[in-house]
Amino acid sequence: MLKRLASLLLVAGTCAPCLAQVSPTAATPATPATSTAQPAASASAADAATSTVTGATPTLDAVDLGTFFDGLVPYMLERNDIAGGVVAVVKDGHLIFAQGYGHADVAKRTPVVADKTLFRIGSISKLFVWTSVMQQVAAGKIDLDADVNQYLDFKIPAKYGKPVTMRDLMTHTAGFAEVIKDLGVPTTKDLYPLKRYLVEHIPPRIFPPGEIVAYSNYGASLAAYIVQRVSGQPFDQYVADHILKPLTMPRSTFVQPLPAALQPDMATGYVTATGKTIVPFEPIETWPAGSFTSTATDMANFMIAQLQNGQFDGQSILPAATAQEMHSHQYSAAPGMNGFDLGFYQENRNGLTIIGHAGDTVAFHSDLHLLLDKDVAVFMSFNSAGKAPDGTAEAVRTSLFRAFLDRYFPYTLPHEKTAATAKADAARVAGWYWASRREDSALKLAFLLSQARVSALPDGDITIDALKDPSGAVKHWREIGPLLYQQVNGQSRLRFVANDDGSIRWWVTDDFPPVMVFQPMRGLLAHGTFTLLTQLAIAVFVLTLLVWIGGAITRRRFKRKLQFAPRQRTLWITARVGVILQLGVVAGWLGLLVWFSQPLSLFHANFDGTLLLLYVLGVLAILGGIAIILDAAWRIARGPGGWLARVGELVLGLCALYGIWAIVACGLVNFNLHY
Repeated sequence: MLKRLASLLLVAGTCAPCLAQVSPTAATPATPATSTAQPAASASAADAATSTVTGATPTLDAVDLGTFFDGLVPYMLERNDIAGGVVAVVKDGHLIFAQGYGHADVAKRTPVVADKTLFRIGSISKLFVWTSVMQQVAAGKIDLDADVNQYLDFKIPAKYGKPVTMRDLMTHTAGFAEVIKDLGVPTTKDLYPLKRYLVEHIPPRIFPPGEIVAYSNYGASLAAYIVQRVSGQPFDQYVADHILKPLTMPRSTFVQPLPAALQPDMATGYVTATGKTIVPFEPIETWPAGSFTSTATDMANFMIAQLQNGQFDGQSILPAATAQEMHSHQYSAAPGMNGFDLGFYQENRNGLTIIGHAGDTVAFHSDLHLLLDKDVAVFMSFNSAGKAPDGTAEAVRTSLFRAFLDRYFPYTLPHEKTAATAKADAARVAGWYWASRREDSALKLAFLLSQARVSALPDGDITIDALKDPSGAVKHWREIGPLLYQQVNGQSRLRFVANDDGSIRWWVTDDFPPVMVFQPMRGLLAHGTFTLLTQLAIAVFVLTLLVWIGGAITRRRFKRKLQFAPRQRTLWITARVGVILQLGVVAGWLGLLVWFSQPLSLFHANFDGTLLLLYVLGVLAILGGIAIILDAAWRIARGPGGWLARVGELVLGLCALYGIWAIVACGLVNFNLHY
C-alpha cells in the first residue's frame, strides 16, 4: 500500500543500482555510447553521497557527461526493467548534453531521441503554473498574500479564520486534504472543463493555511485557473503564448490528447519494459498540475531561462527580481531543513543550493534540478515504472542525480558527534506517524494503513521502516543535535519538531522532497495497535463462525434443535448475520485496497456506486454488531452454558464493539463521494 501511495503522493525513494556487469540484453542508447567505462556510480556511492576525492574532479562538459551517462543509464534501464529515458544538462546558459537511451517503443524498437521523443513530465508541469503566476505578480494582477477568493468566480469556504493565499498555494501550505477522485480519468473524452472540476472537488481544509505542508494538485490547478481569470486567456493558451513561444519550445504542450503533429513522437508508457502491460496515454483531469508533454531539449530551454532569472536568447519571461523572488526560500517544516521556494522545492545536497521538482504519472517519471550557485541544471525522464532490485524509476532518477552530484561536485561529509541525549530522544520519538498529505474521509483507511514506524535502537540510533537503502535495508539515523538526525554513512537529515509541552508534533526529512510532514498517530488508530486488534477481531469472528457451522452440522447429524423464544431466535440469527457482515466489511475494503494497488487503477465517478455499496455494507455491519452485543449480553446474563461459554460471549461482544468503532473511526460509513 505504501508503494502505491508513493506513486500518488510523490514520495520519491532513494535507491541506486549496485555496480554490476551489464548483460547482453541491456537497453542500448539511441546513439552509440561515447565510452565503454564501467557504471560510474555504485549503490553505496549514489545513496550515501560521502564522496572522497581520489583524483581531479572530472570536468563538467559534453565529453565527460557522455562518458558518465552512457556508462550508467543503459545499465540502470536494463537492471530496473525500464524501456527508455532521456537526460539533458545545461550550463552557463547553454545546452551542453542531451541524450536519449533505450526505447520509446519497445515493440517497434524505436529509439529515444532527445530533441524528438515526447515524455509526460507529471508534476513538473506545476513549474509552468508557478512561472505564469509570477508573471501576473510582476504585472500587478496577483497579490501573493491576498485571499484567493478575490480572483475566483466561486468561493473556497472559510475555515480557521485565515484565508488561503497564492503564497499558500505555491508552498503547498493551504491546508487542503488530498484529492484523489478524478485525478486521472479513463479517456480524454472523460475530461471536463477546469472550472467544473475545481468547483465540484473543493477539498476539505484539514490544516490552518500557512502552517503545515501538504502537497496539493488541487491547489496548483486552482492557481492556474486564477491565471486564466486575471489574464483573460485559457490557461493552456496563456502558457503557449507567454512561456513556450518566447523560450522556443515548439514540441511542448498541455493539450490532451496531443495535437496530431506531435502524436507520432509520443513515447509509449510501460509498467516494465519486458512486461506486456502498456500504459495508454494518461488523461489528467487536474491538467495544469500534471499533463505537460515535452522533449528534453525543450525542457533545457526552460531550465536555462530559470537559471538566467527569466532571460533566454534575448527573450524575457520574468523580470530578474521576480525570478529571484520565485527562487527564494519561503517555508520549511523545520529549521534548517529543505522546504519550498515559490513553487520550486529545495533539494540542497553536497553543499549546494539546489531547487527543483519531480513529476510522476503511472508510466512516466521525471526530475528537474537547478543548481543555482553553479549555473547548472539537469532534466531526466523515463517511460516505465520499473521494478526491483532498485525499486522503481523514481529510485533510479534519485540515484542518478546523486551520482551526478558526487562526480562533478564531490562532497566530504563533516564528522558529527552523537548527541548525549540520543538514547532518551530515541525513546521519545519512537512510534507511528502518518503523512500530512492525506485523504481524510472516504479513503482514510488507505492512509491509516500506510503509517511509518519510528523505532529506537539500543545504541540511541533510530530507524524508520519507510526509509530504506538500495539493498532494501532500513536506514539508520543518528542524533547529532536536539531532535536532529543524520543518516548513518550518508548526508540525508531528518528532524523532529516538538510542541511546547515536549510532545512530538511531526518529523520531516530531506531524504525525499519536502512535500509533507509525518504526524504522530497515537491510541487505537496507531498502526501497530490497530492492525493487532483488527487481526484479533477477525480471528474471533472466523473462529466463532466455524464453531457455529460445526455446531449446526452436529445438531443436524444427531437431529437436535435449539430451543428459543421467538425474540431470542431472531436475535440469535441476526447476531450470526452480524458476524458475516463484519467479516464482509473487512473483505470489501481489503478488496478495494488491493485493487487500489494496481498500477492502472483509477478513482472517478464510475467508482461511486462501488463506494456507496461499501458504505451501506458498513451500516449493516454496525447494525449486525449491535445484534452481536445484545445477543452476547443476553447469553452472559441468562443463557445456557458455564463460565467458559460466557467468557467466549464476552470476547465476541467486545470484538463486535471494536468493529463498530473501527468502521466509524476509519470513515467507512461517511457516505462521502468527494475524496
